[in-house]
Amino acid sequence: MFRILVADKLAKDGLDLLELANDVEFELQTKLTKQELLSAIQGQDALIIRSGTVIDRDVIESGNKLRVVGRAGIGVDNIDIEAATEHGILVMNSPEANTIATVEHTMALLLAVSRKLIPAHTSLRDGEWRRADFQGIQLYGKRLGIIGLGRIGRRVAERAIGFGMMVAAYDPYVSRDVVDELDVELLGLNNLLAQSDFLSIHAIKTPETSCIIDRQAISRMKQGVVLVNAARGGLVDEVALSEALATGKVRAAAVDVFSSEPPHNNPLIGLPNVLHTPHLGASTIEAQRDVAIQIVGQVLDALRGIDYRNVINVEVLHGYE
Repeated sequence: MFRILVADKLAKDGLDLLELANDVEFELQTKLTKQELLSAIQGQDALIIRSGTVIDRDVIESGNKLRVVGRAGIGVDNIDIEAATEHGILVMNSPEANTIATVEHTMALLLAVSRKLIPAHTSLRDGEWRRADFQGIQLYGKRLGIIGLGRIGRRVAERAIGFGMMVAAYDPYVSRDVVDELDVELLGLNNLLAQSDFLSIHAIKTPETSCIIDRQAISRMKQGVVLVNAARGGLVDEVALSEALATGKVRAAAVDVFSSEPPHNNPLIGLPNVLHTPHLGASTIEAQRDVAIQIVGQVLDALRGIDYRNVINVEVLHGYE
């Protein structure tokens, strides 16, 4: 009998799959303190989490029977991959399930921030009629620079082209065939920053991409650029961005993710030219259902030795052969 700990909220569809599995006992324990997690992980064969639970080396080492960590979603920066690999523990994510939700949220942010929809809504709700104060800018004919041309970045590019935007991208790992197929220009980061009217970040967070948008990067941007970040908060130096927003170097920003969540004393919160949402990129009914079903299926298949999908530390798989 496999024992699985679900340490973050998971859609009912995924929990139902666990209920139906006759070789599984699972526990749903959310919002655990670290000490509670260290205790709860003992004796568990697998752990399913989202972004809210941090799996550091202490947790890994407390998992005396742990074989699989399943991340319901894309980012795995809350998991100590090195420690998991050292202990022969598979780490897997579910990158496809919430792609469309994040893409659509990105486009919503692009449109809302460029047309000042939120302050216009708030003003009208408060009984004002200030049309002249909310003149926006069009996406049509503008250049969108995309940092990270993976699953989400590619689909954002497709939709932006549909809006009549010219699209360029920076991604040192993408193939020329992919770029040509999308009708996207591939540029170096400095050129992308210098030429883009809008910038949208879709990179994963790694030591190389941490604060990829810092003061130096901002200094290379066009005057009046609009920045959108629906990827990871740690990709942007928030203090540097707040300063650029104050001077007008960055016209406006739409931010769904923050270096610390929930944000506390964050310099971006409350700025008049910032649209901020509380990490809603994957928050659709469909995405939450699909990500739960996908990660539960992957974890069960891995425990049963049937299949190993979306494994981050593939070197561990050699021990399963």
